[in-house]
Amino acid sequence: MPNILIADDHSIVRFGTMLMIKQFMPNAQILGADSLNSALKYLNSQEFNLLILDVNLPGGNNIQMIDVVKLRQPHIKILIFSAYDEQLFALRYIQAGADGYLPKQLHENELKTAIQTVLNDEKYISPSLKERLLNGVTGRSEPMIANPLNKLSNRETEVMQLLIKGLSLADISTTLNIEVSTVSTYKSRIYEKLQVVNIIDLAEKARIYNAE
Repeated sequence: MPNILIADDHSIVRFGTMLMIKQFMPNAQILGADSLNSALKYLNSQEFNLLILDVNLPGGNNIQMIDVVKLRQPHIKILIFSAYDEQLFALRYIQAGADGYLPKQLHENELKTAIQTVLNDEKYISPSLKERLLNGVTGRSEPMIANPLNKLSNRETEVMQLLIKGLSLADISTTLNIEVSTVSTYKSRIYEKLQVVNIIDLAEKARIYNAE
């Protein structure tokens, strides 16, 4: 009987995910947390087999959440369940120690597959991303053009996504819990690495290379 913790600040997502899991794991014990701090309180008090973790979580909002969780429960399985772009974030989070990455846009059947996969000590990525990786990303016969988005660090990628969403430097500072001046530095690095001069160009370049 697995113990599962769902960490997501949207109550509809938490309860909806709980209901879907109960359909194929009726005996599972499931708890919900609306912030990283709330999740850590549960992790400090009892053992869990699986943590379903949203990337954009109050008190977290960065890839270091994986280390914070693993320090408390080294053997817990972590399934990232996020609306963030799978092409940009999935492999980064798995390389950081997550056991799988599930986009929220996928069909509910994929939730069952993802959970069963990580609980069986296997890594999970969506079928579409797996196919892209097996086909050399482009799946086309012409030479593959290097993706400039791969030049970005994990933090730069997070900042880029928030910039594209229209957040101000101050909003990003609050979201990621870093100084405004640090956000500004990341923005400058992103623009330099991607050779863009404004948000419109940035969004277009991200769209083009995510679609490859």
